[in-house]
Amino acid sequence: MAKIKITVVKKVNNKDMFGNNPPAEFTATPECDKLELGQEFISDEGSFPPGFCDWAFADIQRDITHLVLGGDYPWMKEKGVVLSCCTDGIRPVIFKLERMKD
Repeated sequence: MAKIKITVVKKVNNKDMFGNNPPAEFTATPECDKLELGQEFISDEGSFPPGFCDWAFADIQRDITHLVLGGDYPWMKEKGVVLSCCTDGIRPVIFKLERMKD
């Protein structure tokens, strides 16, 4: 089975999404404060990487599993790569997932 490299490629700021008029009140920081832009993690055979966000992993785990099992995405030019994101509606994070070569 494969290892998957997870790279943080975009942290969406809720001010960019909602301006100063969000559809609901919240107390969270404008961007995710758990992960940093450019940060990398390795999922070994689909396992949870140490230091990664629990909630984000739950959201991207199906894409990790698909890559671990050798799947590709027809809309992606590069084989073994996909962009995936956590579903935090206030401050989502986008990840690049890459199946690593043995």
